[in-house]
Amino acid sequence: MSMIEAGKHDPENSFARAAARPRAVMRALALGTVALAAVWSHAAGAQGGPALPDPATTDPVKLGWMQGSPPPKDKTIRASDGSMLKFPQIRWSFNHMRELLPTRGVRHAETPSQLPSQPAELDGLAFRTMTGADMTWKEMLANTYTDSILVMHDGKVIYERYFGAAAPHRPHQAMSVTKSFVGTLAAMLAAQGKLDPQAPVTKYVPELKDSAYGDATVRDVMDMRIGVKYTENYADPTSSIWDYARAGGILPRPPGYKGPDNFAEFLAALPKEGPHGKDFAYKTSNAEVLAWIVRRAGGKSLAELLREQIWEPMGADDDAYFLMDPAGDESGGGGLNATLRDMARFGELMRNDGKIGDRQVIPASVVADIRNGGDREAFAAAGYKTLPGWSYRDMWWVTDNANKAFMARGIHGQSIYVDPAAKMVIVRFASHPIAANAANDPLTLPAFAAMAAHLMKQKP
Repeated sequence: MSMIEAGKHDPENSFARAAARPRAVMRALALGTVALAAVWSHAAGAQGGPALPDPATTDPVKLGWMQGSPPPKDKTIRASDGSMLKFPQIRWSFNHMRELLPTRGVRHAETPSQLPSQPAELDGLAFRTMTGADMTWKEMLANTYTDSILVMHDGKVIYERYFGAAAPHRPHQAMSVTKSFVGTLAAMLAAQGKLDPQAPVTKYVPELKDSAYGDATVRDVMDMRIGVKYTENYADPTSSIWDYARAGGILPRPPGYKGPDNFAEFLAALPKEGPHGKDFAYKTSNAEVLAWIVRRAGGKSLAELLREQIWEPMGADDDAYFLMDPAGDESGGGGLNATLRDMARFGELMRNDGKIGDRQVIPASVVADIRNGGDREAFAAAGYKTLPGWSYRDMWWVTDNANKAFMARGIHGQSIYVDPAAKMVIVRFASHPIAANAANDPLTLPAFAAMAAHLMKQKP
């Protein structure tokens, strides 16, 4: 999720408007997500509204990405040349990341938990977008480049769809939804007495003593209230997020590269900028620091801790995996890949106060603390136009609405949305051409709220 508001999505943009798209947007498709975001924003400002690529014609199967033996050169996707992060190639690569980058697995449970099914017809559910347009649930899925989506109500799967390169047992890139897993693990370790949120970061990671984090507390990191010189602007190719990605081996490095060789080196070099513990500022570097703290406090790799603390106890049916940096550390800021159904199992854990059946997997106190949210005034200072009244706690986004809904969010449209009052969990994977979720929120958030209202009217 970016700190940049990339503009408002045009809810009237349909498949039939392909011919009306600005030529600059179409040229940008060859340049990748960063360039596309910048051009899209410019085009929106110049013409009064954005015109995005046609979701139907960017279907990865129809485009033939990575098909054939070997695939044609113009249909081959690689990490080494950066093509895996370009649009529309991301519509394939987000479903195949372990084929492109080094990974560490999280093994499935020996005995998977059951997800009972009770299908409902929901495609025609109508709602109004943030821009005042009428739309159906099915139209929202197409217009937000949805790869797969699952809705649970009262413990049952009532809606499940896969599009393009997505498949039920194929893990999808979760992006910053990863952060919510890391934040939950940190809170669990704190509940177990293995981690002190009020302790200085350097108690666990002394290597950061000369960095921005040298005088920060673990709690400052958990709630993203860190004064660090780091920018997270996906529309700016000079932003720190891209230096982070190169250090972690996610982006290719230019000839003669002399920057940090891994996440640890990158984090240790970040200077301080402003006070800690004040305003909320979303920065992926904080999540990587927390992942480092969690590994040290838990005494194991992030993958091992996730399996031991959550994946096995909740009964995950499929293996998950993390992307790894050149030093062998998992990306805690955005490297988790998992299946839709296992993400739904995690969402159900959070909805049910950390329990699956009679087994307490996540302490109820941890879930309650997340649901209660963080400092709303601190969050408001970040200026998210699509998230008024929200807050942030333990790397979860908290709506503070009447239903006390909260969610995990990732760029390009990844989400786990938990609504306790509606007994609802929605998991969505996507490959939107714009990274910042300000491009998704005007459609997805009203759709999720409409689904909750619809389900709350249903008879038990």
